[in-house]
Parts: sequence; C-alpha cells; structure tokens
Amino acid sequence: MIELSFPAKFRWQMEHQLGASYPAFIDALQQPLPVSIRVNPQKNGLPTTALEPVLWCDTGFYLPERPVFTLDPRFQAGAYYVQEASSMLLAEALRQTARLERPLRVLDLCAAPGGKSTLIASLLTSESLLVCNEVIRSRVPVLKENLEKWGLPNVVVSNHDPEDFRALHGFFDLVLVDAPCSGEGLFRKDPEAVLEWSEENVRICAARQQRILTAAAPLLCDDGLLLYSTCTYNDDENRQNAQWLGEHGFEYLPLNLPEAWGVVDKTVGYQCYPHRVKGEGFFLSVFKKKQRSSPEMAVPRAFRSLKPVRNWQIKTLQPFLQQPDDFSFYVKPNGDVFAIPEALSADLRVVDAALQNKGFGLEMGTFKGDDFIPSHALALSTAVSRQLPGIELTKEDAMRFFKKENLVLNESVKGWLLARYDGLNLGWLKGVGNRVNNYLPKEWRIRMDIKEY
Repeated sequence: MIELSFPAKFRWQMEHQLGASYPAFIDALQQPLPVSIRVNPQKNGLPTTALEPVLWCDTGFYLPERPVFTLDPRFQAGAYYVQEASSMLLAEALRQTARLERPLRVLDLCAAPGGKSTLIASLLTSESLLVCNEVIRSRVPVLKENLEKWGLPNVVVSNHDPEDFRALHGFFDLVLVDAPCSGEGLFRKDPEAVLEWSEENVRICAARQQRILTAAAPLLCDDGLLLYSTCTYNDDENRQNAQWLGEHGFEYLPLNLPEAWGVVDKTVGYQCYPHRVKGEGFFLSVFKKKQRSSPEMAVPRAFRSLKPVRNWQIKTLQPFLQQPDDFSFYVKPNGDVFAIPEALSADLRVVDAALQNKGFGLEMGTFKGDDFIPSHALALSTAVSRQLPGIELTKEDAMRFFKKENLVLNESVKGWLLARYDGLNLGWLKGVGNRVNNYLPKEWRIRMDIKEY
C-alpha cells in the first residue's frame, strides 16, 4: 500500500469528475504501481511468452515485479524500454489514424526522455523521418541516449523552443504534442508531484500547452495529424485544449476502442484512469488539419556544416554497415563521421537549414590518421553489419563491461569486436593479445555497486 494525501481542491475536482467511482480511483492510487515495458521489434532477445500483454500495444508487456533495470544487459542494449502502460495507447491511436505503411515526416515536439519517440520510431517505415525535440537542454542527453539504444538511423534529435520550428511550416505529416502538464496522472509514481500541485499551476500548464499547440499547428501539411496528450486528468489541460484545436482548423478523429479496455471516451479525447486500466493517468486526442495552406519547401543543395568523407574512408566505413549502399558518409568540423540515409537526404537538408541545435544521421565514429574508431551509437544501431566479429559475454562479464572494466579472454584476439549478450550488441571491444580494451563511453558507465545484486 502507498499512503498518499491529496490536496482538497484536487479531491473535489476528481470527485466531481468521477462521481460514484471516485472511491475506487482513490483506492487505486494507494496500490503498487504496475511495471510495464515495451520491447524493441528490431532487436530480439527478450522472452515475453510468459508476460501479460498491454491490450492496446502489441509490443507492450507487464512485469510481475520491478527488477533493477540498470543491471540488465538487454535493457542497456535497447532490447526494451521501460514505459508506463497507459501512454502506450499512442500505438493504437497511430494504428487507427496514420498511414504508417507510407514514408512520413513526424515531429515529437516534447520528446524527452524518449518513450513515445521510440514507440513511434518502431511503427514508422525506414524511409520515414522522425524529429525528436526537447525544449529543456538538460533533458536532451537522456533523450539522445535512449534513442541511440533503440538504434534506428532515421531520427533527428533537436533542442529548440516550439516557435523555432516556424521555418518548417507545412513540413510534417504528423506532430505529437505530449505536453508538459501538472502531472496528476503520475501522483502514484512521483509523490513529489502531489506537493507541487495547485490550481494556479494547472492554469499555468493549460496556458503553456495552448502556446505549444499554437506553434505546432502550422507545422502540419494538408490533412496532417496532430496528436495531443498529457499525463493529467483535469479538463483545463485536456478537454478545453482539445476543444480549442477543434475551433482552430482541426477536425477531431474518434477512435474505436473496445469497452473492455476500460479507457473512457471524453468526447474530444480518451482518458485512462488507474481504477479502470492497469496503468496511470493519461489523456490522448487525435486531430486532422483541415486548412489547405501548405507551401512547397525549397530543398537546399548541401548540408550546412557537413562535408563528404574521402573515398578511401568510405571503403573503411562500408563494412561496418549491413546495407552500406543505403547511406552516404559525411564528416563534421570536429571530425565526427556520420552516415546519412540516402532516402532521407533531401528532408534532412531541409531540417538542417531550419534548425540550429540538432543532430542527425548515424554516428559512425572518428578517424585518427588511418585508424577508424567506431562509435558506441554504431554498435547499438540496427544498421550495423551482422557479419562483424564479436564475442558473447556471460552476464557477469557483461556487467563488468558496463562498469568499464577490461576483460581477459581465454583466446588471443586482435582488432575491433562487438561485445554481445544473448545475441544483442552491447558496445565495442578492441583485441590486444589475450586482453581486450573496453571502449564503452565514460558517460555510459554503471556506477552503482553491482555486488549487492
């Protein structure tokens, strides 16, 4: 049991909203938090046959208890993402409303830490472009890390205010605004959020959300989709903002959700309550743009700060990729080498010209003289060659790898090796005789004492 005390105004709000089911709602918030994950369909390695599925997401599952995820090599390899189950309703909404079989341009405008970004990425075709933006600079590294673990090369990470996207007017087929909110739906997960709740904060959040929606609306192409979500319950942040969209050139798209799922139809959106679903509070609505005003986008001839790599370097890089002909290779002024998907080159040049603070393409590594040093992102990428040499580690050695310790092997090896666990790539090792040097980046090193577990 969890002992939570809620503000009187919040209790009044929820009793007014829920009526006779209010006691069941309060009781649900005193129960342990369900633990749910979403597996990466591009990375096998997590057995799920014995797990209870999340009804609205094919790749979502509940765990019977919460493990220490940090100490699971499969988690570190990006085989799954720890995500709250209610928020996975996004998967069903996209399945019903988006043309997922087509190449799409998608923007996740408030993306950190990356749960919904990785969900969307798994649903898109490889020819689609996903731009994952985070306004708060300090939250960008965790977003980048989670996307690198997920391993898909058709992703852009940016750090901009929503208004900074104005140059991409009419560019996107789909925009998700998972808006910063008062967090009422996460009270059970984060008791500190209860202490921060106030009516004034709700009003501030509602106004901020409308500002974000105002910036997001022009970014959609004709008939583009705008998905709006929050992790809260109140009507100021949910229904009123959804109704505002309906009054400003958008058509509401209802979903067909089975009654047995327990999701509540709120007329202009759908609400998850913890006493009705096995999950937390979550609100979602889907709209289609009605205006016909999308301009043609001019495509720049080149990237602003990238230069093609030399021909001899291409021959070094290509063996590291499973489908090297699908990529072109560029180098930044700082020497970092990137692989750009050919199918996305034009779209990425448009994004490159419009946004200042962003990163895109698959980070390959760097050249030091004639030697190539591959990046950690390349090791975790789904585009990395499956023919590269590697070594399968025990769980104990995998944990030593993530502690950034050097490993001693029974056989002599030379050159670059992929450290693997259960068939999943963990990162790079370099063989030097019977010892291998560990190339895990320092910022990825596990600092907790693993001897206790």
